[in-house]
Amino acid sequence: MRETGRIGVDIGGTFTDIVLFTDRGRTVSKKTPSTPDHPDQAVITGIRLALDEAGLQPGDIVGVLHGTTVGSNAILQKRGGRTGLVTTRGFRDVLEIGRLRTPGMFDLSWDKPEPLVPRHWRCEVTERIAADGSVVAPLDRDELCAVGAFFRDEGIESIAVCFLNSYRNPAHEREAEAILREAFPEIAVTTSVAVLPEQREYERTSTTVVNAYVLPVLRDYLASLADGLAAMGVTAPLYVSNSNGGLAPAALAQEKPVFFISSGRAAGVAGAGDLGRRTGVPNLVAFDMGGTTASASLVKDGELSRTTEYEFRAGISTPSRFIKAGGYMMRVPTVDVAEIGNGSGSIAHVDAGGLTCVGPISAGAAPGPACYGAGGDKPTVTDANLAMGFLPERLAGGSLTLDIGKARAAIDRHVATPLGLSVEEAAFGIRAIANANMARAIRAVTVERGLDPRDFKLLAYGGSGPNHACDLARILNVPEVMFPPAPGVFTAMGMLAGAIEHFLIRSVHRPLDRIAAAELKAVTDALAGEAHRELAARGHGREAVGLRFEIDLRFTGQDSELQVGFDPDRLDDEIGAMRPRFLALYRELYGYVSDDGVEAVNIRLTATVAATEEGAADIWTRTDGDPPDTPAATRPIYFTRGGDWQETPVVERSAFAGTVAGPLAIESADTTIIVPPGAEARTDLTGNIVVTIDD
Repeated sequence: MRETGRIGVDIGGTFTDIVLFTDRGRTVSKKTPSTPDHPDQAVITGIRLALDEAGLQPGDIVGVLHGTTVGSNAILQKRGGRTGLVTTRGFRDVLEIGRLRTPGMFDLSWDKPEPLVPRHWRCEVTERIAADGSVVAPLDRDELCAVGAFFRDEGIESIAVCFLNSYRNPAHEREAEAILREAFPEIAVTTSVAVLPEQREYERTSTTVVNAYVLPVLRDYLASLADGLAAMGVTAPLYVSNSNGGLAPAALAQEKPVFFISSGRAAGVAGAGDLGRRTGVPNLVAFDMGGTTASASLVKDGELSRTTEYEFRAGISTPSRFIKAGGYMMRVPTVDVAEIGNGSGSIAHVDAGGLTCVGPISAGAAPGPACYGAGGDKPTVTDANLAMGFLPERLAGGSLTLDIGKARAAIDRHVATPLGLSVEEAAFGIRAIANANMARAIRAVTVERGLDPRDFKLLAYGGSGPNHACDLARILNVPEVMFPPAPGVFTAMGMLAGAIEHFLIRSVHRPLDRIAAAELKAVTDALAGEAHRELAARGHGREAVGLRFEIDLRFTGQDSELQVGFDPDRLDDEIGAMRPRFLALYRELYGYVSDDGVEAVNIRLTATVAATEEGAADIWTRTDGDPPDTPAATRPIYFTRGGDWQETPVVERSAFAGTVAGPLAIESADTTIIVPPGAEARTDLTGNIVVTIDD
């Protein structure tokens, strides 16, 4: 019987990670430089290399699971499609008005993000649906066709349609969609009821606009990737990681890309939750550091921290329940991640006031850090780590040679000389500032939520996370750091352990005590039936599908909700338990509760098809073969500013065993783990390396 395999792909700002996992338990991983202008090229190159090493043919692949930054980069770089908005007369400026908030009350220099759709491409038409769903004014078809013709003449690629109260009655939006698709088939159309059939005019409009804006870019990218895979002989289905840590068919990602803006990073958190469950570690801070950004998320009591809305913005991106109005709002299920624009490729510079700054601008994959020798001349965190000995002179399994001379020269020119420091002192400062910045992301998901970091283990992954994690643990007083097998490609591995997901939502806006069990049962049955039909069309039988129901609850008059799970088969008991569960969750998050009434807003369903248990378990426990027969080596590392260089043992990860005191550098093809002086490293029963930090 022939050997088959699945492939996980994660595109980062610097490297594209490929993991091939076969049905015989073999794992092959590859890191190839990302190709920002044509990201699919790096994917195809990496898959070819992985297949060659594994001795498999393209036809032996049974699934390709993909996480991509194409959607988020399109927003960040303002390179989405030319987008127009059609809305109810009088609501043209909803995107401008937003929530009437600022993310920083006293930041007078803050500028509101420019809407993704400029005002002259936001058009009104005559139609009106009342709050109860009745029709006040019919849709004016002639006006709509005139707007469509205007968009066509303007070169619009994608249209967002969002009418007032359409979540109560979608008739006008569906009529508008049919008219536009028939009259202007070359233009993509997104309706709000297709992506977010719930109340809140601004949030619904913003989410619909983001979907329309990103749609042409992600659609073209995934089509190009599918063509490339087919050309090399890979005919397996292509799945894309969504923002909630699950997987969905590429066709759905092409239609509803707003659900995939945080594709990739969420898969790493999902992998962290799966690894923690299998290794008996229920409380983790998942820390991911790549070339462009670093992010942190919580796994608490074995459950991933999730939310139903977030804002995409540059700089530090924290959950929108704490900071609002700083970016582009999306009301979609997502893993709750705090992300900061600080990665190994972040550029260091001295500002006009003489302060050293690191990030958020990154050297990326091209030209990359100065030490890459590819034209970059600005010092980055990677250059600082190389200059201090924290990195070897060859990365990515030896495929990338680093030039320490160019790293030192860049640091000297741009930081050391302007500040009157030695290269070593300047490099130490760059690393320390980067660590302080990244610690903010971890504090955002722990201390700022009333949680003590000392109650969690820090799980570090990403190409650069293991190089900095122990320093961060010391800053935050986290007692232990865990490094999974192959942390540099952990996110791609997390996709291989992911579940296929499908989301549905229904509005039920009324006081909780006025919802009857029979009424709620009718809603859950309808949602379950729709989910089963959709997944059956994808080849998943009813017995393979798991259903998770949640109800959005809030105090009467409040603006935001919390999600409370319930069992649809025990509704007589569950309805009475919903309020106490909501109060307990509210108190945990905010420290108090109100005596006000509680109202329900939406019913949510997440339908999942779990990954194969045997396959997912093997991902975390198998290794790539026998340990290499390599001689012991050392490398000087500059651990302390003003101190001496310390001759540090260097060991291959596959040869590491027992308990070893730091300082120590543990190297593998995908990353370098740094164990500082005073810390102690050991392996656990499943092959993770665990480092205990000194007090």
